This record gives sequence, structure tokens and C-alpha cells, in this order.
Amino acid sequence: MIRKIIKIDEDLCNGCGLCADACHEGAIGIVDGKAKLLRDDYCDGLGNCLPVCPTGAISFEEREAAAYDEEAVKAKMEEKQAENKKPELTPVKRPLFGGCPGSNAHAIKRPEVKPAPDLPCGCPGTQSKKLERTEEKTEVSAPAEARESRLMQWPVQIKLVPVNAPYFDGARLLIAADCSAFAYGDFHERFIKNHITIIGCPKLDSGDYSEKLEAIIRNNNIKSVTVVRMEVPCCAGIANAAITALKNSGKMIPWQVVTISTDGEILDE
Repeated sequence: MIRKIIKIDEDLCNGCGLCADACHEGAIGIVDGKAKLLRDDYCDGLGNCLPVCPTGAISFEEREAAAYDEEAVKAKMEEKQAENKKPELTPVKRPLFGGCPGSNAHAIKRPEVKPAPDLPCGCPGTQSKKLERTEEKTEVSAPAEARESRLMQWPVQIKLVPVNAPYFDGARLLIAADCSAFAYGDFHERFIKNHITIIGCPKLDSGDYSEKLEAIIRNNNIKSVTVVRMEVPCCAGIANAAITALKNSGKMIPWQVVTISTDGEILDE
């Protein structure tokens, strides 16, 4: 039968094994240092392996393939669970991509929320408001219910995100200076919610972000771009890199730059 099934590009595969771990059906294995689709009938075509691939080696294709065998997969999973209950004499550790757990790319599923309205586009304003803070003594009480994180993917560092990660498809992209989330108190609700978030610091990171950002915008269906920077002069680098990337990509995409003061105020919107 003709159906959708995963395809693995061996030239791009680095053999990290993250896709094999993500495939609960056991359709993928590491053979001779490369990921392989071991059995067509174990692949359900849902692509849980795609978001974790750090090199973009996995994609979908439609071809002649055996039908997905749910009963065989269940039997295989039960067999695997039984094996996992057996004590291991020697712990087996799978090497992580790049040796760093922070490079393990994956999407994060959150409950659906209504999209926040886009901030108006155009030139950032220069008017600022200063927040007058007063100290208050409060009684110590039971902690309130923690607010939910709105982060939709990992990693978030610009230099770590894979250019062709599936979560970029149709994304509203947030490019943020890493200090901005600490300065603005409601950053998750105001900016991260319903966005794919990537962060960086142009002062501390070496190199220019514009080429990486251009590749992300050029190779994916990005719906909009929001840049959040701090008011300090060195933070202009992240906005300039994003604007350069947008221009060089040749795409007409709605964009905006929001500036946060060191007091935690939005200086323009």
C-alpha cells in the first residue's frame, strides 16, 4: 500500500540515537553508527522521531510500504518492557548528541490556548514609562499555584536550534535577548505563549546571528517574527541580526521589535 512513512538521510545522520529512543514502536535502530528504519510495519507515520533529530536527517515520504501492524508493535513493546525489568549487570549509556544534553532537540506539547494578538508592526517608539515600586511587608503564606511555562520547544539557544526543526513550520517566531525574560515579569504570557522561542546575547556570544536566522526563515514557513531586546546599546545586535536575516531571506514576513527597559517596562509597542 502507498502511505506516509519516515525517511532517514544517512548523510545527515550523526548516529546520536535520539530518534531510536523517541520511537516507542521500535521501528528505528542504530546500525553501523547510523539510524535505520528497521521495519516498515512498525512505523505508524506520526513522526515522534522528527522533533528530536538534531541534524534534520528525518523527513516524511509517501511510498509503497507494509501497513502499520499495531498488534505486532504491542507484542514488541511488551517484550521490551519485560526485558527492562531484568537487572542489568553493566549499565549501558548512550552517547548524547555533541556530548551535551542541552542539544537534545524536541517539541514541547502544551494545552491549546487562544493566540495572543500580534503586537503592531512598525518602527519602535522612544517613549518610556518608569514604574514606581513601593516596598510592602507581606505575611508568609502557602505558595500560589505556579504559572505554567509557555515554552513550546527545546533547545532555545540560537546556536543550538536545528535549522530544519519541524516546530519551525508555521511558527510565530520569537527572537529574544536572553536578559529580557529576567527583566520583564510576565514574559511567558506576554511573549513566549504561542511562539517558538530562540534566544541569544550578541555581546557574549561570538559570531553573527544573521546567517543562522536567515537560514531558519528561508527554509521554513515562518508566519511572523517578534524581536525582544533590552534597552542597553549592545542589545541592538540581536535586532540588527534579525532584520538583516529577514531582508536577506527575500520573504515578506510581518515583524516587530519590542524594547524592554532595565526596570522591566515595555518601552514601545
